[in-house]
Order: sequence, then C-alpha cells, then structure tokens
Amino acid sequence: MSGQGSGGNVLSALCSFFIPGLGQLLQGRLGMAILMHFLAWVVWIGTVGLFGWVIHLWSIIDAARFKPRQE
Repeated sequence: MSGQGSGGNVLSALCSFFIPGLGQLLQGRLGMAILMHFLAWVVWIGTVGLFGWVIHLWSIIDAARFKPRQE
C-alpha cells in the first residue's frame, strides 16, 4: 500500500473503526494487529469502557497514519 493519506490508509482506518487491529492486519502488520485487538478487548472487558475507547481510537489513528519504511 502507499503512504500516509492514501486510499489504503483510509480503508485501514475504517476497518479499525469496526474491529480494532483489522486495519493493521490489512497493512500487513500482524504483530501490531494482534496487539491492538488483544489490548482493546482486555481493556474493554476489564474497565467501564472509557479506556477501551482510548485503545480503539489509537488503533484507528495508527492505521490512518501508518507510513511504510522506504528502502
């Protein structure tokens, strides 16, 4: 996928909006996808929900701002 602001990043951010970590998975970042998904579920279940939104938003913003390394 292309860099920041590309259609791929917009699609990834939208996917992360519905399922935390899905956008990172679309970008090929399996480790970060697992971390985001697991962390979001643990925080959603373990707290009242406020911090769950923080992790969820972090997942969306991370997917939207991702920029692959230039080799």
